Amino acid sequence: MALNEATAHDLSTRLQNREATARELIQATLDRIDAVDGQINAYISVDATGALAQADAIDQRRERGEPLGPLAGIPLALKDVLCVRGGRTTCGSRILENYIAPYDATAVARLRDADAVFVGKTNMDEFAMGSSCENSYFGPTRNPRDPERVPGGSSGGAAAAVAADATVLALGTDTGGSVRQPAGYCGVVGLKPTYGRVSRYGLVAYASSLDQIGPVTKDVEDAALLLQACAGYDPRDSTSIDAPVPDYRAELKNGVQGLKIGLAQEHFPAALDDEIAAAAHSAARALAEAGAEIIDLELPIAGHPEYCIGTYYLIAMGEASANLSRYDGIKYGHRTADSTDLQELYFQSRSEGFGAEVKRRIMLGTYALSAGYYDAYYRKAQQVRTLIREDFARAFAACDILLSPVAPTTAFRLGEQLDDPLQMYLNDIYTASVNLAGIPGISVPFATGADALPIGVQLLAPPLQEARLLRMAHALEQCAA
Repeated sequence: MALNEATAHDLSTRLQNREATARELIQATLDRIDAVDGQINAYISVDATGALAQADAIDQRRERGEPLGPLAGIPLALKDVLCVRGGRTTCGSRILENYIAPYDATAVARLRDADAVFVGKTNMDEFAMGSSCENSYFGPTRNPRDPERVPGGSSGGAAAAVAADATVLALGTDTGGSVRQPAGYCGVVGLKPTYGRVSRYGLVAYASSLDQIGPVTKDVEDAALLLQACAGYDPRDSTSIDAPVPDYRAELKNGVQGLKIGLAQEHFPAALDDEIAAAAHSAARALAEAGAEIIDLELPIAGHPEYCIGTYYLIAMGEASANLSRYDGIKYGHRTADSTDLQELYFQSRSEGFGAEVKRRIMLGTYALSAGYYDAYYRKAQQVRTLIREDFARAFAACDILLSPVAPTTAFRLGEQLDDPLQMYLNDIYTASVNLAGIPGISVPFATGADALPIGVQLLAPPLQEARLLRMAHALEQCAA
């Protein structure tokens, strides 16, 4: 069964029409993983036995005429930071190398109810800390468009798997751009919903006030389909939003007539790569030709990298320091074999279990939270975060959607920025402020650079306006086609 560029909505129609079986589709996906994953390393684990058993059960239910979920038989990969009952959840780290989750994350449970078929867990930067998917204990993931380049991070495995046709759908997480940036680098669609739109229960925390689960798909309609299946209120997540989930697919083809698109001057500095700027401006012109109105505006705090990146990393690292303190070699996870006392056990277990980037962020976060520095760093970052939210609120009072680049460059070469953490962090300059404000954003592939690498364009919307965001993204996708 051909998987090349096949979308979930097209495959679902074929399955319903009995043109193929779920087993045939899942076997084709597993065969594709076998063929390509040795080169790109998108997966940490593949559950062939479980996936085929799920597919057979769906085929049998279809034969009996039983009702099936909206994703029945569709292959889905999950970033290895989401708990799946009875399976490994490693977070790309040695410290959780053999951890078996005892329960399903809420998003996973909802996708199970939708009859999606889980084919495996995808590679990622350790504990979602990275912008290149090079920080995994299980080795780096490579970009299917050019194996000498990074796929982006931290959801690089999810984006690479979708781009390589090694799955049809994937679920990633986005803390500072970790769905949108790899989607841009790999030429697929990546959606970060409003904070609280998708439950975080069962998502292993990096930075709790920033983390959000989001779809990685081949087109915008699939993103709407996947979000529909996993969004909604969850009483087990104290940050979950109790609001109705609209029919996202129903609004996709309503067009952009009368909608206002804002371009912030701070997103287009003179130093921005010409190809990246040209792609974003070209996307704006295409949407204008489709009936939207383009307006210029300012994002003085949210669009300024000095404020945005500093604020994001202070908050994220502070929360990481607190969240990762639970990995101590006692409760679960890696425990050193060479300890002489309790203090040594803690020290050695964490030293052996965490990689260099995770250690860096824990130490910086601990420093920012420490006595004498908390007010100067973490508290100040939270105050600036409020200003960033206000920036976006003012912008959305003047426009319906914001348009910007996803990343300052196309995918860079493996190893190119590993020794320069600051340069690596600056890959998030267009995405991190979105997490600080808690608003939804989407990356849509729109152009190709001179190096034949994809260039994505980012669209942003007010809180809980995913339907509007997807509608605009669908129109942009049609312009790029």
